[in-house]
Amino acid sequence: MTATLEAPGSGLIGLGYEGRTVDDLVAELLALKISRLVDIRMTPLSRKPGLSKSALRAALADAGIEYEHRRELGNPKDNRPGFAGSPATLQAARARYAELLRRPEAVAALTAVADAGRRERVAVLCFEADQSRCHRDLVLNEALQRMSHPRGGQ
Repeated sequence: MTATLEAPGSGLIGLGYEGRTVDDLVAELLALKISRLVDIRMTPLSRKPGLSKSALRAALADAGIEYEHRRELGNPKDNRPGFAGSPATLQAARARYAELLRRPEAVAALTAVADAGRRERVAVLCFEADQSRCHRDLVLNEALQRMSHPRGGQ
């Protein structure tokens, strides 16, 4: 049931909290030796207790894990359904989101995630369990490219 994907040798992990409680999430982060969680939800709210921004930050702080919200890496609400659609719809949603990652604020956030991944174990968090159906997949790929080529942009 794991929804993690570790990028080999990088210090970056992708994680979806779908189907988890905050206690499950924190336990997995501790098991993975994560020191920082980067929340890439545009609006870090959840109907699940403990998984909205303030409560999640507090639970992570109690476990010794830093919390960082990167709204600039969020996927706009109107683009989210495409990630659950047909292959063609998914491709279009991914392409639209990839364009959003070229905005200066997104480039800066991706660079910060990559820099953190060089120093520590970082989990990039969103809701979707299936990373191939989440914008988190593109964020991790872009951050990994920056880790491999620190001066590299797009």
